[in-house]
Amino acid sequence: MSRISERARNAAPSPTLAITAKCRAMQAQGIDVIGFGAGEPDFDTPEHIKQAAIQALNAGDTKYTASSGIPALREAICEKLQRENGLAYQPNQIIVSLGAKHSIYNLFQAFLDPGDEVIIPVPYWVSYPEQVKLADGVPVFVDAPESQGFKVTAAAIEAAVTPRTKVVVVNSPSNPSGAVVEEGELRKIAELAVERDFYLLSDEIYEHLTYGREHVSIASFGPEVQKRTFLVNGFSKAYSMTGWRLGWLAGEADVVAAMGRVQDQSTSNPTSFAQPGAVQALRGPQDCVEAMRREFEKRRDYIVERLNGIPGVSCVKPEGAFYVLPNVSGLVGPRCPDSDALAEHLLTEAKIAVVPGSGFGVPQNIRLSYATSMECIQRGMDRLEEAAKRLAGA
Repeated sequence: MSRISERARNAAPSPTLAITAKCRAMQAQGIDVIGFGAGEPDFDTPEHIKQAAIQALNAGDTKYTASSGIPALREAICEKLQRENGLAYQPNQIIVSLGAKHSIYNLFQAFLDPGDEVIIPVPYWVSYPEQVKLADGVPVFVDAPESQGFKVTAAAIEAAVTPRTKVVVVNSPSNPSGAVVEEGELRKIAELAVERDFYLLSDEIYEHLTYGREHVSIASFGPEVQKRTFLVNGFSKAYSMTGWRLGWLAGEADVVAAMGRVQDQSTSNPTSFAQPGAVQALRGPQDCVEAMRREFEKRRDYIVERLNGIPGVSCVKPEGAFYVLPNVSGLVGPRCPDSDALAEHLLTEAKIAVVPGSGFGVPQNIRLSYATSMECIQRGMDRLEEAAKRLAGA
């Protein structure tokens, strides 16, 4: 009898967490490694948010809370959805979890039965297929090709729908590509959900990080679509609160209640004194969000220009998030036969930490996060350019 369950044996480790851990271990040894791995803003959490949590601590707010989040936070999320997205929800339709990742995990655990299919566009965030498998579901992949800016289409989704399709994942802006699906295409996907009777998981964690366009939630295309949408968001990206571990999901009350039962028996409530900080994030001044967005846009413009100037590399310009997903097939050769080998080479030889695209379903690409300082980006691009020249001469 195996000591490890089949479920755990089949779960792949996260390549993004692995490369980040390796990068930090090397840095702790005094090695000058430039990290492009972590999807984590380099800005500090805004002061007014930190102060709200400090005040909660000082007031003794250190006990258990309601498992699905304090009422004030669920109410603040409802206010945000109405104010920013034009969507009406009640607090019993909101669950607060330990990050958006946890919200998605709870959804799949509460909503999927063995054999249920979940359509996932490629490239995908590394955790989508693994979380589907952990819930005994079946991930079904559809291509969002680089030639189309990594944007999934309703036609591609429709071709993959079967009687077992229960959920389609929509992640716009996307991790890892930064792609933003056009509003017209989102509307077609929404109409298809109603027509073919499936649900939508809309991961909108990067909604405040768009460049040259406004974010549109797929849930906003009418009551029937909203009923079929599980809208996931959180605080880590827009408010630079990655370590706070707070995310949330909005959906139909019966599914949210089922998710609450899963959470009751696993983690219980999100951290008590972090939740007042999240309330302040939503209800407080939002100029900090825009300031970070503008800085990310500058970094995006610079890194894309540099990448496209490196022989053997081409890069689609993303319209959201803080990632680039350059194609590095021109650097693959005898020395680095695939992007996994290239990522290892760049880490050990050039002291640059990038994530190989295989974990996102695109082995010809690598992912770089530009959620780091401009100075680090400049130095990192210099190192990448030199490494590419050496590989070309190998």
